[in-house]
Amino acid sequence: MEAKEILRHVDHTLLAQTATWEEIRQICEDAMTYGTASVCIPPACVKQAKEYVGDRMAVCTVIGFPNGYMTTAAKEFETKDALANGADEIDMVINIGWAKDGKFDCIEEEIRTLKAACGDKILKVIIETCLLTEEEKVKMCHAVTRAGADYIKTSTGFSKAGATFEDVRLFSEHVGDGVKIKAAGGISSMEDAQKFLELGADRLGTSRIVRLMKEKKAPGC
Repeated sequence: MEAKEILRHVDHTLLAQTATWEEIRQICEDAMTYGTASVCIPPACVKQAKEYVGDRMAVCTVIGFPNGYMTTAAKEFETKDALANGADEIDMVINIGWAKDGKFDCIEEEIRTLKAACGDKILKVIIETCLLTEEEKVKMCHAVTRAGADYIKTSTGFSKAGATFEDVRLFSEHVGDGVKIKAAGGISSMEDAQKFLELGADRLGTSRIVRLMKEKKAPGC
């Protein structure tokens, strides 16, 4: 698989608490240069970033991030605010405690609420696979499908582990038609990126793939 094809599936991501506008501006530039699917940035940066990139790059942001235990009303407000500021895509975090309590109907209803707020904008649902059992992951595949979300996503990148090949394979086996897969967290090589795509992922949440491309182009390399 060519690097250009891999990059086309990357959500070029910067979600560090210390991220400055200059760093956000730079990943926007890099995303446009290397042809990624989007930039994924903090909500407070969306308006300035969208004004900067215009129609040249999709802007993705995160909701209920990274712990997911905000109320549905708070997440809905965050979503509407992000969209009003120019966000093209929304990555929401589920209430993981609800999953542990078996309240998958509540999670499904929350996803429906945020999808209604998104309308025709893309909604990705982060389920934080490293904190769930296999049974819980399968139930989340079904809930995300029933709720009408566009993607199921492995991880925030802020918990104890990120995407695994096994989880993407599991998603591929259990999500319904029309639900795509995003792998995120710890994707550090072109080889891993390609394998995630081959296993069924459609998006990759990472900053390292663009960094690898920049290093390859650096003088003297």
